[in-house]
Amino acid sequence: MTTASPGKWEHAVVTGGGGFVGSHLCAALLAEGTAVTCVDDFSTGRRENLAPLLDRPGFQLVRANVAEEFTVERRPDLVLHFASPASPTDYLRLPLHTLDTGSLGTRNALNLAHRSDARFVLASTSEVYGDPQQNPQNERYWGHVNPVGPRSVYDEAKRFGEALTTAHADAKGTDTAIVRLFNTYGPRMRGHDGRAVPTFVRQALDGEPLTVTGDGNQTRSLCYVDDTVRGILAAAAHEMRGPVNIGNPTEITMLELARLVIELTGSRSEIRFIARPTDDPAVRCPDITLARDKLGWEPEVAAREGLGRTIDWFRATAER
Repeated sequence: MTTASPGKWEHAVVTGGGGFVGSHLCAALLAEGTAVTCVDDFSTGRRENLAPLLDRPGFQLVRANVAEEFTVERRPDLVLHFASPASPTDYLRLPLHTLDTGSLGTRNALNLAHRSDARFVLASTSEVYGDPQQNPQNERYWGHVNPVGPRSVYDEAKRFGEALTTAHADAKGTDTAIVRLFNTYGPRMRGHDGRAVPTFVRQALDGEPLTVTGDGNQTRSLCYVDDTVRGILAAAAHEMRGPVNIGNPTEITMLELARLVIELTGSRSEIRFIARPTDDPAVRCPDITLARDKLGWEPEVAAREGLGRTIDWFRATAER
């Protein structure tokens, strides 16, 4: 079993490394002295997310669809499988690609880790809990998911990925871990990706009405990307298989979030209520007892601080 600790990995492969979370993960690993191979087909990720890394020693970019067989030049001791459309805009536009990435892509990444005797970490999601009947959600909760609804291509791809990762560990002895990420936000999100934080920030900065779905009382738990990355690397360095929740246990309603974004941006935007999407979860809140007890991890960045950094990034870019 791999026993490396943060900063001790020699070479990591990050699938989906051109995406929002993936690109932050690549940067964090490089900062710790780990060589990184990013594998991405840029179907949803962006090359500009990697611009600061392209000329860094130890960084390599491989353009490939992980649902097809791919190769890397150097044997990794860590494989982080983060390839997947993750926003509603993307997975509704790319339903079959989302399912292929969660199934075939996960198998290919697992096979790479097994051949290399590497630690494997699957990026799963709080969406495996669906529209939960339990709040907060702990890792023992099996979820409440519509397997044929519009969100199912993402939800079920991640649930299958968890099952495949578990089976690979049981059948082949692959050293695996599963992290369930909750509502990560921060710089490098796309303003039109359909998620609440970038949507509200873009609308507020452009003076548009902030579109709150339903009555706005549905909750989310926002975790700043730096905290999420720390949690992922802590799970990678630990021998636990998981799954383990990585998220912020502080809930906020969508109406409260919209008002906070208006306050922090100084916008004169109003709030406009629109219909809620089908199968939109009413609540989302992680129980992070396992991450606290086993990984010594918990989020450190409060919503005001994280949102402020995110707003500053959106202001400084042409993203919106």
